[in-house]
Amino acid sequence: MSAVYSKAVLALGSNLGERNDTLSEAVADLVDPPEVRLLDVSPVVQTKAVGGPAGQPDFLNMVITVETSLSPLQLLEHCQAVENKHHRVREVRWGPRTLDVDIIVYGDLISGDPVLTLPHPRAASRAFVLYPWSLIEPAATLNGERISTLAARAEDFDDLAPFDGFGDFDGVPLAGTAE
Repeated sequence: MSAVYSKAVLALGSNLGERNDTLSEAVADLVDPPEVRLLDVSPVVQTKAVGGPAGQPDFLNMVITVETSLSPLQLLEHCQAVENKHHRVREVRWGPRTLDVDIIVYGDLISGDPVLTLPHPRAASRAFVLYPWSLIEPAATLNGERISTLAARAEDFDDLAPFDGFGDFDGVPLAGTAE
């Protein structure tokens, strides 16, 4: 009997340490087990922190699509294990972090479970999730609306910028800058 796979959309973000390296390594870690297969990877965007304490470094954000035979809660546990591997600390809600991995959607599942609410309860208002996702799935919808339309309406849309590869450590350039 073969396993049944469901499609899931995962959003990744980092604003501490070598953010781009962390995201790359996290994608590899997320799709390492045979129960999770990578379908697509969005470009990386740089954004201001949304919510949480003021003065945080900018985030690098991206979205990946996967297919998985893990249940939604097993996938959540796996995502949290990957966060922990990358030294995620949960001291302040929406505070700075080395890695954040959120399950945005899992198939067509709708769940109000406080442990794992699906679709992600704030995804429809976050351009840092919607815009990268729209780059890999332009026709995707969330709550019945195209994600590109939702992204353009999101308050943080104007703060999005393509990531040029510089500013790799806590948002501070490491190379390529002229004094």
